[in-house]
Amino acid sequence: SMIGGRVGAYVKLAETGRAEAYDALLQHTREAGGNAVIALRYDANEIMPGITEVLCYGTAVVVEPV
Repeated sequence: SMIGGRVGAYVKLAETGRAEAYDALLQHTREAGGNAVIALRYDANEIMPGITEVLCYGTAVVVEPV
């Protein structure tokens, strides 16, 4: 990372964090009775040196065929 480029281990951790946050979002959506999410967003914050929280949020909705 000192000369640029991707750090493989960091990329894998970031992708794992995003996947876990997404899975939690889907679980919360189901628990709320929704079957879809609109306006989905990701956010990441460093809460301490070396510790980052990854958030995935949106609006749970119920989509029905017309």
